[in-house]
Amino acid sequence: MEQQIVKVKNKKGVRVIPGFGITMGVTLAMLSCLVLIPLASIIISASKLDFREFVEVVTSRQILSGYAVSLSCAFFAAVVNGIFGMVIAWVLVRYDFPGKRILDGMIELPFALPTAVAGISLTFLYSDQGWIGSLFGKVGIKIAYTRIGITIAMIFVGIPFVVRAVQPVLEKLDRQYEEAAMMLGAGGAYTFFRVILPELLPSLLAGFGLAFARGIGEYGSVVFIAGNIPYKTQIAPLLIMSKLEQYKYSDATAIALVLLLLSFVLMFVINSLQIYMQRFTKA
Repeated sequence: MEQQIVKVKNKKGVRVIPGFGITMGVTLAMLSCLVLIPLASIIISASKLDFREFVEVVTSRQILSGYAVSLSCAFFAAVVNGIFGMVIAWVLVRYDFPGKRILDGMIELPFALPTAVAGISLTFLYSDQGWIGSLFGKVGIKIAYTRIGITIAMIFVGIPFVVRAVQPVLEKLDRQYEEAAMMLGAGGAYTFFRVILPELLPSLLAGFGLAFARGIGEYGSVVFIAGNIPYKTQIAPLLIMSKLEQYKYSDATAIALVLLLLSFVLMFVINSLQIYMQRFTKA
């Protein structure tokens, strides 16, 4: 008896999997419960403030300082992650060496490690009495309780995003283009910047954007090493927690709403650049 193959098509004639309606319903339900409804609750809670009160909350000196600390440190951390994350991905893909699988697995460690544990560990290492902080302290460089320490913590939590975004693209990259460039007399640097890097840019931008967004909203791994010095090392998520502890829920959600909008704008810009780069490389 011949096996019958079920073919389901939508209105446009494109085949879809059987049970499409059920699976799409489950997808939308999960997306609504886990993403859309919580985000909508932020907007609803912030709407309890009138426009004047909202502006006063999100533009106060302390809050603006928190935005500046979070954004600047997250940006520099994402830049560092973009450079060194690409290098790490290159090493993992292009070279074979003992312990490669272990190193590849360790990239996921910041995802699995509780952020509070990471924060305590980094503070212990980079404090004035820590193994690394004491060495820098001898030359007058203070790391813990400064923006340098905040940036290091954000680098720690953001590096996997860049590595995992670049690594699969680098694995699928056809080396024939590199060999052709070499045969035509191109040097190593020219081949990398004109042949390899344009192919990696969309994924590199995606990793950069994810690392940047994660840094903006990071709390657990940053709060300990930041020291929470007003107008110097206070991060925006800490100010949200402070408002919640004072039972100022509307103020906290107003600050969170600004961070949410910043993240949306960031991801929109990154995705737009990705689309442009993909069209540019195909052209």
